[in-house]
Amino acid sequence: MHDLTPRRMPSKPLLSIIVPVLNEASTIQECLTALLPLQVCGVEIVVVDGGSEDDTVALARPLADRVLASERGRARQMNHGARESRGEHLVFLHADTRLPRRADLLIEWALKGPGCWGRFDVTIEREFALAGLVGWSMNRRSRLTGIATGDQAIFMTREVFEIIGGFPDQPLMEDIAMSRHLRRLSAPVCLPMRVTTSARRWQQHGPLRTIVRMWWLRLRYWCGTSPWRLADDYSDAR
Repeated sequence: MHDLTPRRMPSKPLLSIIVPVLNEASTIQECLTALLPLQVCGVEIVVVDGGSEDDTVALARPLADRVLASERGRARQMNHGARESRGEHLVFLHADTRLPRRADLLIEWALKGPGCWGRFDVTIEREFALAGLVGWSMNRRSRLTGIATGDQAIFMTREVFEIIGGFPDQPLMEDIAMSRHLRRLSAPVCLPMRVTTSARRWQQHGPLRTIVRMWWLRLRYWCGTSPWRLADDYSDAR
């Protein structure tokens, strides 16, 4: 694992944003540009590349505080980024998801109470007819179950990240597994402010087909199917 950018040494940030990436040349500049207002406010931006074969790293380097190289796998990349970051609080952000304005203050406020972790409500870009319904159901399900998904920009204190030991080292459903561990420590703070995530996952194979596939994978996971088996099936289906 390597650090692909010179280390900057501002004062210790309150929040670090960890962005795991793999072949995100088409989105990474937009993602990091959207984070510039937070960076100006002292938020640390850490990009963790899992072996991109495009220009992701070159495009990210001028815009991030640090660009790290990691073993491939979202859980491994997020764990590496978190351990190399310096913020007291951590938020894990997909490259195609945009945080709300002053997300740093929202997270600081959320973590001042009894909760040690949380997530935002999510809005899916309205590129297909069911986008609003899908986003609503994700938020509703999360409130009922105390389980957050990566699309909802999961955040937590560094202390609780270290207590849990980071995201479980598995190729799929790492966000659900992490939520299960965190839920034992406190209920999630479910912020109603919304992140906006791209509809590309739903557009690629069609909204209905994607929804059915994701629910089927989650059901099998809840029933005890290995995440490695699910990852193989997911790759085959794609």
